[in-house]
Amino acid sequence: MSLSTSDASRSVGVVTRKAFFVSDSTGITAETLGSALLANFPGVVFRRHTVPFVDTVAGARNVIRDIEAAQAGGAGAIVFATVKSPEILREFESSGAVVIDLLGGHLRELEAALGSTASEQLGQFHGVGDIERYFARMRAVEYAIEHDDGQSMRALDIADVIIVAPSRCGKTPTTMYLALQYGLLVANYPLTDDDFPSDGLPAPVSRFVDKCFGLTTTPLRLSQVRHERRPSSTYASLAQCTLELRRAEDLYRRNRVPFLNSSTKSVEEMSAVIMQSMRLRS
Repeated sequence: MSLSTSDASRSVGVVTRKAFFVSDSTGITAETLGSALLANFPGVVFRRHTVPFVDTVAGARNVIRDIEAAQAGGAGAIVFATVKSPEILREFESSGAVVIDLLGGHLRELEAALGSTASEQLGQFHGVGDIERYFARMRAVEYAIEHDDGQSMRALDIADVIIVAPSRCGKTPTTMYLALQYGLLVANYPLTDDDFPSDGLPAPVSRFVDKCFGLTTTPLRLSQVRHERRPSSTYASLAQCTLELRRAEDLYRRNRVPFLNSSTKSVEEMSAVIMQSMRLRS
């Protein structure tokens, strides 16, 4: 079970709710769709729990105990479910939590439209019917890991995009999201002091300028992120962050590399901009 919290939840007057993403498979669909819905309520802080592979009534009851404990003495929990078994779903509905069935209504609509009954096999929508797409994504993840932070310059010619940016601007999470979600071959390369004051892109990626996309952020945000990694260091100083970002943005403009500011954008938003800008398809 994964859990993430926000310091904002301790602020006076901030509404806090528990959100469970429950699935009879990996939980990726429940978490993605549920988070998209929760994003419409920025005034509420959500403590999130993802619970995959709940495919038995006994398993559901174990999760319900956690739900009941989480909502004891506070506001009711919200359960986003991608569970096909009506019996398991009823167990969650008996927990006192607000249960949002992310599959049920849509499956019924599809059954009516297709004149066919949905399979009752658990996890069918994550099954082997799309096995080629699955393996393509796994290959993309392996490529992303090999080429993370400039670790390998091998096979850059087959990359769909090469993300270029100073350290801690969001290269790695964006790379992994594009690989896992869309099966794209993505490498990323860190801009360091050694790459300046050259007018061109760093030598390892200079031949692939048409594949490059840059990231930037605000100096204050970059300084804050770097302080978490190396507190009170020159690397994290506001002056160093300002210098690196100015150099990077100048480099992008000189070489006509498209770029975006990651400071106020989610990984999903950045990935969408990159795909649109580079005209990529999954």
